[in-house]
Formats: sequence, C-alpha cells, structure tokens
Amino acid sequence: MTGAEIIIEERYCTGCGYCQIFCPKNCIKIIGEKLSPEGYYLPTLTNEYECNGCGICAHMCPSFAIEVFKINSN
Repeated sequence: MTGAEIIIEERYCTGCGYCQIFCPKNCIKIIGEKLSPEGYYLPTLTNEYECNGCGICAHMCPSFAIEVFKINSN
C-alpha cells in the first residue's frame, strides 16, 4: 500500500487554500481545526492512504510551507 505524509510548516502557511484547490485526490483540506501562529487556518491531510504523494500541494504553495514524503508499506 502506498500513501504519503505531508508536513506543513505552520509558521509559513498563510491559509491560502491552494493546496486544497489543486489536490487531485481531495486529500488535503482546510477544515478549521488548527490555526497557524499568525491566525490562519491550516490545511490537514484528511486521507493519507488515498494521497499518492504527487507533491502538487507543495508545488502550488506560494509560501513553500509544505513537504511531501511518500510512504510505502506492504
């Protein structure tokens, strides 16, 4: 099974939502549970096993606040 881990650097995230908009699998969402130190709503990886680790969320982030790591487990 393949999945991914997404690390969001909270101090850089501005809550713009591009990661959510451009995720082809709809795995990352801004659900309003967590705030950045500056008060922006932070995105959350809602389904790590559906995520294929494509990295589009990180690529689209204008603040360079996202890192993507693929997880391979058998």
